[in-house]
Amino acid sequence: MLGYIVRRLLLMIPTLFAIMVVNFVVIQAAPGGPVEQLIAELKGTGVSATARLSGGAGDVGGSGGSQTRGGRGLDPAIIEQIRKQFGFDKPPLERFGIMMRQYLTFDFGRSYTHDRPVVELIMEKLPVSISLGLWTTLITYLVSIPLGIRKAVRDGSAFDVWTSGVIFVGYSVPSFLMAVLLVVLFAGGSYWSWFPLRGLVSDNWASLDWTHRILDYFWHITLPVTALVVGSFASLTMLTKNSFLEEINKQYVVTARAKGLSERRVLYGHAFRNAMLLVIAGIPAALIGILLTGTPLIEIIFSLDGLGLLGYEAAINRDYPIMFATLYVFTLIGLLLTLIRDLAYTMVDPRIDFETRG
Repeated sequence: MLGYIVRRLLLMIPTLFAIMVVNFVVIQAAPGGPVEQLIAELKGTGVSATARLSGGAGDVGGSGGSQTRGGRGLDPAIIEQIRKQFGFDKPPLERFGIMMRQYLTFDFGRSYTHDRPVVELIMEKLPVSISLGLWTTLITYLVSIPLGIRKAVRDGSAFDVWTSGVIFVGYSVPSFLMAVLLVVLFAGGSYWSWFPLRGLVSDNWASLDWTHRILDYFWHITLPVTALVVGSFASLTMLTKNSFLEEINKQYVVTARAKGLSERRVLYGHAFRNAMLLVIAGIPAALIGILLTGTPLIEIIFSLDGLGLLGYEAAINRDYPIMFATLYVFTLIGLLLTLIRDLAYTMVDPRIDFETRG
């Protein structure tokens, strides 16, 4: 198993490199950029996302050459100085090489829009996104797996029917819409003001004792996590149910029951390992999906300054250091979670041996 882990870690290097190459090439074709934004500020005009899309691309990644549309009327020496300030005076291949050498030591440079080291911004905002992602995934699995097993055991019963209706209603409501509904109902929108609407903790959090700090933290994340969890139940619950239905109808389960084993022993001692393989396989995808697609809107609605919101704003503002840094971090997390998933396979079912297969 140790040899398999080492091989997987080594395989992450070319995988991560290939992903960064593809995205770097794509970014080069995107119009707009920090150079044109600064030129627009010097000329006294703002550059919106729509204007950037129609304003023409520069020489590299919309970064602006000496004769960009936005730079017409300005001294070419000033434009060249701006390009040098942002590092766009170098060829794309050289810029990419410098970036990857820095990324090996997690040096992501400085943000164009925040004028701060990117690694500081990421470390500052990552706990917010990780909190939302981990709690959402944990609660979803803790509820969906027992519920799916119970639905499989009582397949076709009234319990199975009405729970299916409830979870599919929740699944049909987008997380951002659920978030708005929760704000209206419980965060001072129109009815009750039971939960806070801003931040991950209160302003006086540092002055509280540890008990009240923990309570304050959970008080703030209750609504955001609820909004994310509600839409995550359906697929996992039905996947668990269908996996168990398939297993409990197999011959080895029938034989175990014929031997007089209790239903609990049959379900959790025999069928559980096989049925849970598909469920475990979805953990990395579920967590990454929540981090990448679920949290940005939730962070906006609940004023949570997390990594998803940071990456979204960077894409709008063409803040390339943050864009590539967040991509790098999320890709690295995804690759590590995939490795953890494979190791979890062997914990659930020791018959799986990746070392032999490798």
